[in-house]
Amino acid sequence: MVMTGPWLLYGANGYTGELVARLAAARGHRPILAGRRADAVCALAEELRLERRLFSLDEPVRIAEGLAGMSLVLHCAGPFSRTSKAMVDACLRTRTHYLDVTGEVEVFEALAARDAEARAAGVMLLPGSGFDVVPSDCLALHLKNRLPGARRLALAYAGLGRVSRGTATTAIEGLGRGGLVRRGGLLTPVPSAWKTRRIDFGEGPRAAITIPLGDLSTAWHSTGIPDIELYFAASPGLRALAVASRYLGPVLGSAALRRFLTARVRAGAPGPTEDERRRGRAFVWGEVEDDEGRRAVSRLATPEGYTFTSRAALAVVDRVLAGQSPAGFQTPAKAYGPDFVLGIAGVTRTDL
Repeated sequence: MVMTGPWLLYGANGYTGELVARLAAARGHRPILAGRRADAVCALAEELRLERRLFSLDEPVRIAEGLAGMSLVLHCAGPFSRTSKAMVDACLRTRTHYLDVTGEVEVFEALAARDAEARAAGVMLLPGSGFDVVPSDCLALHLKNRLPGARRLALAYAGLGRVSRGTATTAIEGLGRGGLVRRGGLLTPVPSAWKTRRIDFGEGPRAAITIPLGDLSTAWHSTGIPDIELYFAASPGLRALAVASRYLGPVLGSAALRRFLTARVRAGAPGPTEDERRRGRAFVWGEVEDDEGRRAVSRLATPEGYTFTSRAALAVVDRVLAGQSPAGFQTPAKAYGPDFVLGIAGVTRTDL
């Protein structure tokens, strides 16, 4: 049963935000739509017959006013490395639960560092309530439960299709930074595409390369496993480009190149079409190993990533509105358990 309540959807004019808004309205939610672009937010609010609030994230007083009376905010305006702090600051002041759909390692780490503040305020901080990182986080904890003594965890993605403007812009901001893994519980820099391994996502082995996504943070907080690597199934061309980027750091990190690429992204399509979302599937693979060499492997199949994100984010909203909002920094699996992902339509899990 869907409960209604006063909650705010910020970034409703963006690709992901609009998907969430439309699904929320179809399911009987009445979120207040918010953002800084009056034309887009007002048009969508009028179409869906929802209230709206307009404010940007560079005015703390206006953010607090925008959160007035809200039980939670679902923040969908990235890149979250630039937008999350202002919203979290306001949430802690107004005692508003905070959700977002980030996949950025630095955002998870920054919010984890504010755990004590959030607990003192009675506020839940749950970033990553979409495709990043609900399926991988739930799979990681499921694998930890299958092999409690696990010391090493590998997670991998495949089947991700075309990305939205927001996702592409976030990727551009990360150009030239290299890779990351977790070793001995610490985030450790490594070269881009540091490792390649062949992974069977259910349709035969595919080459996958290491990438620095948010699971390197959330899987650690959810499982305590000290050594974590994250992989992405990549074409030969993408693998070659990732390796080449090791030697192009200063060029890839230049402001001029970022401005050029961002302009190209903004001139393109906002994201996958409805047909692409309907036909798309995504896959998550995970493996744990203990010091005696025992292993456990599991896989998840999910709907297309943006479709999954809208469903998963609303599933988290439903939990919060029902009073399930443990204070402090949370991951999806810590807050709601490893089987939370199985309650989202279109998800299946296989243990190997």
